[in-house]
Amino acid sequence: MQRVELSSVDGVRLDFAIHDSTVEPSRGVVLLVHGITVDMDEGGGMFVRLAQQLVSQGFDVVRFSFRGHGASGGTQQGVTIAGECLDLQAAVTAVRERFAGQRMSIVAASFGAVSTALSLSWLDDLYRLVLWNPVLDLRRTFLVPELAWGEENFGVVGQKHLADNGFLLVDGEFQLGRVLFIEFAHFQPLDDFHAADVPTLIVHGDHDTAVSYDVAAQAARSRSDTTLHTIAGSDHGFDSRAREDQAISTTVEWLLEQSMS
Repeated sequence: MQRVELSSVDGVRLDFAIHDSTVEPSRGVVLLVHGITVDMDEGGGMFVRLAQQLVSQGFDVVRFSFRGHGASGGTQQGVTIAGECLDLQAAVTAVRERFAGQRMSIVAASFGAVSTALSLSWLDDLYRLVLWNPVLDLRRTFLVPELAWGEENFGVVGQKHLADNGFLLVDGEFQLGRVLFIEFAHFQPLDDFHAADVPTLIVHGDHDTAVSYDVAAQAARSRSDTTLHTIAGSDHGFDSRAREDQAISTTVEWLLEQSMS
């Protein structure tokens, strides 16, 4: 693994990791896009393990941390959807330059699906897309939360803290600022996802208490060339090592199958 730095177009430094395939020739490059309170490793190191399996199957892999996350620049309170879209753009540009001519796929987890979906209109060379328990409806997840995690973090107490202090704490540790909440009312990632035609695999637990499984399942049913893999009994982020391994193996197998088409 090679650890490098790159900058977003507005000058924010991003932590960036490259895993070169152990098999020649490469089957393509996979960019991993993490969730809202984690970093390029994803929860429990899932992206590290996913990268290891992908490189053993002939894929090059790139991971990065959004601004305000991990070793990247910026602050937690400064995290915005627009900023994450700029960071994703920087990562994609770096991938295109380093792996010119290779087919690029993206695996986006949870909130990583937001910037990814919003960017699909210009990601015209994206070969395949995998979404892990994706946030596709910002209103139902954050503004008028329907599930336990959202109610706990973004309910009355959280909103008062946001109003009084300019930020609230997610899971008691990650600071989300008020500008992000303004954005939640304006962006519609589900519409952008439906408007794109990239073949997609959605992997989602049907007992997710943070991000709606029903929204993802309906998106899969109503969109062409979209496959839903349900992790039975799983909460958000795949809540056991066995379920994490199932999500990883399902993703690797699907990308491997797609690379042969």
